Amino acid sequence: MLSIEKYRSVFISYLESKTETKEPKNLYAPITYILKLGGKRLRPVLVLLTAQLFEKDHNDALDAALAIEVFHNFSLVHDDIMDDAPKRRGKPTVHEKWDINTGILSGDAMLIMAYQLFENYEVHIFKNLAKLFSKTALEVCEGQQYDVDFETREDVTLQEYLKMIEYKTAVLVAAAMKMGAIVAEASDKSQEEMYSFGLNLGIAFQLQDDYLDVYGDPETFGKQVGGDIIENKKTYLFIKAMEAGSTSNRKQLQDLYSIQPKETEGKVEAVKTIFTESGAAAATQEAIVNYTKKAFAVLEGLELTQEKKDILRAFGEHLMQRTV
Repeated sequence: MLSIEKYRSVFISYLESKTETKEPKNLYAPITYILKLGGKRLRPVLVLLTAQLFEKDHNDALDAALAIEVFHNFSLVHDDIMDDAPKRRGKPTVHEKWDINTGILSGDAMLIMAYQLFENYEVHIFKNLAKLFSKTALEVCEGQQYDVDFETREDVTLQEYLKMIEYKTAVLVAAAMKMGAIVAEASDKSQEEMYSFGLNLGIAFQLQDDYLDVYGDPETFGKQVGGDIIENKKTYLFIKAMEAGSTSNRKQLQDLYSIQPKETEGKVEAVKTIFTESGAAAATQEAIVNYTKKAFAVLEGLELTQEKKDILRAFGEHLMQRTV
């Protein structure tokens, strides 16, 4: 087994070898641009790691890993257009650097390119990868629509929010792990267990992201701390504070979330105080721990050696201790 950093290095080298700006340049240059912007490369690393856990050479899973990374970045290009986001990983977003039409078309091309990568596998593996990928891609779209719908709703429940982050974020982490198992031709049982592990870990990952958005260190977080508050996003923290906070806290929170993003002076600190006082911050940390434990519970039934289970456990623990 390789270290996470080594898997990441192997994947980045493969990504760079496969990324080229060909004609027409205005279609392919934005694709090269977004794919080289960096990021944690979490999902492709999980594809490679999982394949090797089931005794498959990780190099055999590189095309599946690249497919999921290309798809992930496609979704970011279109999400940034929908959110009118000016920056992605500290750099101009595709639609800002080029224009909206270019962002839409280049994103569409990325989705097609992701599917093409599965053609490099044997027919039975291709079929299973494509079937999982289609299901996952549609769920990601559903999750994005829920997220959009929540912007104008005042009655979003915790259960609805958890379903949204499951579809928008967690299913792609789960799919990455199952794809690695599919390439390795692991048993159906192992494939489903890897999916379950990834799903619970993915939910914990997103809840951790919600928490870090408010309480993270600006020096290490990598994006603006308090961004969700400024944008009036109804995260787990917000919903929990509205559930558990005092009447005055709830009223103040509603008032603060009626402030438009450009009128943000003092808003982040005021909301942060309410999240802490209401117990929402502590409840979010507890939820992160609970979903991580759910993921680790899946490990017990996996058809893997204890040493390999420990690798997955260490990965999960590392992920939950992150500051970025």
